[in-house]
Amino acid sequence: MSDLLWQKAGVETDARIMRFLAGNDVLLDREFFLHDIAASKAHVEGLARIGVVSVDEAAALDRELDALAADFRSGAFVLDEHYEDGHSAIEARLTERLGDAGRRVHTGRSRNDQILVATRLWLKEKLAALATHCRAIAEVCLERAAQPALPLPGYTHLQRAVVSSTAMWFAGFAEGFLDNAARARQTLAWIDANPLGTAAGYGVNLPLDREHTTAALGFARMQVSPIYAQLSRGKYELAALEALASALLDLRRLAWDLSLFTTAEFGFVSLPPEYTTGSSIMPNKRNPDVVELLRASYATVAAARCEIEQLLSLPSGYQRDLQFSKGSIFHGMTHGLAALELAPDLLARMRWNEGAMRAAIEPAMYATDVAIEQAAAGVPFREAYRAAAAMAAAAGQGRSPEQSLAERRSPGAAADLRLDALRARLEALPG
Repeated sequence: MSDLLWQKAGVETDARIMRFLAGNDVLLDREFFLHDIAASKAHVEGLARIGVVSVDEAAALDRELDALAADFRSGAFVLDEHYEDGHSAIEARLTERLGDAGRRVHTGRSRNDQILVATRLWLKEKLAALATHCRAIAEVCLERAAQPALPLPGYTHLQRAVVSSTAMWFAGFAEGFLDNAARARQTLAWIDANPLGTAAGYGVNLPLDREHTTAALGFARMQVSPIYAQLSRGKYELAALEALASALLDLRRLAWDLSLFTTAEFGFVSLPPEYTTGSSIMPNKRNPDVVELLRASYATVAAARCEIEQLLSLPSGYQRDLQFSKGSIFHGMTHGLAALELAPDLLARMRWNEGAMRAAIEPAMYATDVAIEQAAAGVPFREAYRAAAAMAAAAGQGRSPEQSLAERRSPGAAADLRLDALRARLEALPG
């Protein structure tokens, strides 16, 4: 490991303790390294604006930071156990190349605000991706909801209940993912605050140009209070994971439907073959493994959220416990986004089995229609309800799924899906 930034004379370090302290931090920092370099560039610009580094030193530091980013992308520079973390790697590289100019780069900042700004930039990127994936899912669902509707049994309590349609099924998930896309954007806007320049949580005795670094890094606003910069660590990560979890809750329910609908007992849906796998022992099997893992993906995000929530039983100020939050957001966000990315193609290519769906619509599923028709004709609803219940087995006489759906005129129901309103919401979202 390279020389420690915080090493004090006369104090020996224990290798076992250092391994425990470092953990897999340096490996996780690979995910945030380019953001850390971008923040370092902005910090150098800010130092030059207040005269802490010269114009020439700033130009050299900027050049070397760009070179480090290029080397990292190409693999010429590897962030590994030679360094305590990504922050120390940046400073070590700059000191090696530029001597005292490299040693000045940490003036006025702490590793605390370094990781805050790097993870904040990373979370903005991931929340934008979340919004994009949710928008794509909503778009596919709306496209399929606009296609000719097929009758589909509607279930409550997992029991056949009323006649529904494939268009209603798709419209329901379309609206859900429109909400998820909007929530991702709202969460991004809340997180879009620059903590750079708050140092270890109490500011520094320098007139740092925080307005400049805020603009240079593309943040919407400056996070003003240094103490809140530390208090918000974990809180913002939780918010990002909660926005992701909201989308994965809908994905889990969608995947549950497909898990049921693809069974031989239902037979309503056929999946694209690429989304199924074979059994290791049963030659006759094709398993909906992708759908099952989409269903399970919420658990990974929920675990990440739970881990961070448990870390936050802390007083104000920075505590080392928060180091573990990096692994949580990395694993939770990476896995959850990968799951959502698969959904649009799956939804576009799945196929309904019209015959199986029609065969599953029983005469009793028209009983609600009968009760409402009688109520509309003036019979008190509870009397109409009892009468329809008594004759439920014959409720479908002279009726068809198409007729039932055509009469479902309440806003949002089969005869009035209001897809134009959902389409307008979709078009209002950023691309």
